[in-house]
Amino acid sequence: MYRYEPIFLQPVLQERIWGGQKLKTEFHYDIPSAQTGEAWVISAHPNGPSMIKNGPLTGKTLADAWCEHGELFKKKAGNQEEYPLLVKILDAADDLSVQVHPNDQFAREVENVPYGKTECWYVLSAEEGAELVLGHHAKEPEELAEMVDKGEWDKLLRRVQVKAGDFVYVPSGTIHAIGKGIVILETQQSSDITYRVYDYDRKDAAGNTRELHLERSIQVTTFPHQDPSVEQTETVMGDLVEKKLVEEQYFTVYHWQLNGSASLELTKDFLQVSVVEGKATITIDGNSFPIEKGTHFVLPYGIREYQLKGNAKFIVSHV
Repeated sequence: MYRYEPIFLQPVLQERIWGGQKLKTEFHYDIPSAQTGEAWVISAHPNGPSMIKNGPLTGKTLADAWCEHGELFKKKAGNQEEYPLLVKILDAADDLSVQVHPNDQFAREVENVPYGKTECWYVLSAEEGAELVLGHHAKEPEELAEMVDKGEWDKLLRRVQVKAGDFVYVPSGTIHAIGKGIVILETQQSSDITYRVYDYDRKDAAGNTRELHLERSIQVTTFPHQDPSVEQTETVMGDLVEKKLVEEQYFTVYHWQLNGSASLELTKDFLQVSVVEGKATITIDGNSFPIEKGTHFVLPYGIREYQLKGNAKFIVSHV
């Protein structure tokens, strides 16, 4: 009989031209180089599936578990959809490219993949004055194309300063970029489609510029840009304060602040949990597991109740 417990996952580290070393210094991950930009911490995506570290599925990937043990996610028999979500930590030692992602319909029709990419960011840390690109000032596609052609980036791009603890919801069709000096936890649809609008004319180690995707960027961009309205609420459960950051079509994301203990019920099909500060224990049916900053796991369907004890912060999500 399967013993229901957290499914702990090994992050997949990805090198990026804009990456740095904070995934090592802040989270103690074994990074491949000093330009490590992303840790795919809860992933079943083929470009970086997380490995399971415990229990009867040790050594299998989250994608394996989804395909072979759908009951752990309340996946209905015969459901061929891929695992729906992807969680990353990004270390922007330099500016990311200005980019945009398609919606589901465009992704399916043009890219032949199941999901577009709506995402959201919880800012873990940010240097003073650090900025995001979030949106644009063009009223229509022709104006955007003209401003791109003229290189009028300061006129085109909308910039927003951020600090640790800020939350940003980024629907598909939003032109955006994470700026230098920002570390974020990103919750997104399980998609790896990126259309680059601008990359600062920088070159990689081989002296090559990265490909831009202007035609498709313009096709998928929302005009005019509109800031989404996100309603946030707080709930107290024992010594845990839950702040709902966003509840939208593809995911619901929460911030949990634990100072003491809390007994909780799992009422969703499955729950994704990332510890972003502190230490705690999670107890299920009398079995306790230590968790700390940098730990990521899935609570599978079949767990009814669990207890948390300690002092920690979490980002939690579900479909």
